[in-house]
Order: sequence, then structure tokens, then C-alpha cells
Amino acid sequence: MGQFHRHGVESTASIAKHPLHHMLVVFPIAFLIGAFASDIAFRSTADTFWARASFWLLLSGIVTALVAAIPGFIDFMSIDRVRNIWVSWTHMIANLVVVGLAALNLWLRWDDPAAGIQNWGLTISGITTALLFFSGWLGGELAYRYRIGAIRDESPKVEQFHVEVERDRVGRADTAGHSTVRRL
Repeated sequence: MGQFHRHGVESTASIAKHPLHHMLVVFPIAFLIGAFASDIAFRSTADTFWARASFWLLLSGIVTALVAAIPGFIDFMSIDRVRNIWVSWTHMIANLVVVGLAALNLWLRWDDPAAGIQNWGLTISGITTALLFFSGWLGGELAYRYRIGAIRDESPKVEQFHVEVERDRVGRADTAGHSTVRRL
């Protein structure tokens, strides 16, 4: 995927150095995967409650995805390193496709949520969920491997929260019945 970057890049769309995009993406992910789960529940039970739940989960997923996209796009446009990483382009395009599929899925259900699931709705929800997993993986790569929005806190107080566990030469933690913990 690329080289690990030691030094992070601070998000330009953040509050107190906490990136907004990272905080907001959990909502559309949960709503859109929830729509897939409720589609499966509808198919299994034929209870229209699940069809209505899917409809509202799709609508909520689209709205929150658009809200989460704003700080993500601000970071994309304002941080040069982000635009130079192919992962960020793929992440953004996959998310645009996800929102487009969710909008299509919502449109198919607009007049009758149950009929929308029975035609193409369940399939589109499954594809949307698979794309979300792929895009989420790429988002994790951006945050953890490329350290976009995940900067190291160099303040003196942060050391009080770091501990190191001694490991043997193979990399396993010491399991001799005692723990060895020391401050960095």
C-alpha cells in the first residue's frame, strides 16, 4: 500500500486537533450497513417494519454521508499530501459511488419501500455494504499508515499515558507470570 509515514499531517477540518471527518463517518457507515441488515430482516420475515426501517436508514445514511464528506473534502483540497496519494482518490471515488448507490436505492423505494427491496434494493444494499468495507479500509490506510489527521502528541503530559511491555526476542509479551511495565 505504501510507506509508513512517521510524522502525521494535521487535519484542516478539525476541532482541538480532532479531525471531524473521522468522527462523522461512523454515522453513514452504521446507517447504510443497517439498511442492508434490515433488508435481510424484511426478506426473512416479510414484516413491512423492516422495509420502512431500511428506507429511513438509507435516507439517514445519505444525509450523514454528505455531512461527513464536507470535512473530508476540505482536507482533500487543503492538504497537498492527501491529493498525492492514490488511496485518497480511491477512497473518495468509492464513497461517491456509495452515496450514488444509496440514492438510487432510496429512489427505488420511494413509493413503496417493500417493493423496492424485492426488486433491486437488497442487491444494491449488499453492493453498498461491500463498497463501504473497501472504502473504510482505505480510510484506515489514510489515518494509520499515511497518518492523515492522526498526528502524534508531543506534549510533555502525554508521556504519563504511555507504557511499554517488555517482549522477548520473538516479539511475544513476557508471560512468566509477572508483568514488566516501564515508562517510555
